[in-house]
Amino acid sequence: MAIKRDLALGALAACSVAAALVLGQIATFPNLAPWYAGLLKPSFNPPNAVFGPVWTALYVLMAFALWRVVRREATPRRRTAVVLFYVQLLLNATWPWMFFAAQSPGLGLINIVPQFAVIMATTTAFLRIDRIAGISLMPLAGWVGYATALNFAIWRLNGS
Repeated sequence: MAIKRDLALGALAACSVAAALVLGQIATFPNLAPWYAGLLKPSFNPPNAVFGPVWTALYVLMAFALWRVVRREATPRRRTAVVLFYVQLLLNATWPWMFFAAQSPGLGLINIVPQFAVIMATTTAFLRIDRIAGISLMPLAGWVGYATALNFAIWRLNGS
């Protein structure tokens, strides 16, 4: 029975994160060329080929972290951590729509700054519940911190 429950919770975590990934890709790919390709970018902008593997790994880690937390006893602390996770996931899924689909680094910046803050809060909340889950979100926090700086630089360089 516990195995069945763990599998169901794992499927829920994986489906939630996969949905965010797919929604983001729908907004991203049609706008890579010519819009994104034509933007001025800072020297620390990675090649486009880096983003896919990095985000794939981050989404796997997010699903794993969520799975570890939702398997824990239902408490107010766990509920808060899961709500924070879904808020950051929602912000994560809407960022490509604001940045790429709306073709607006400024809107992307409006999203990514609070997204980074919520990721930090989620990481802290997960650490308090399950150390491995919290550690699993640390690469996400690092990458989104970097992405925030990149988004800001693109906004500044392109005046929008």
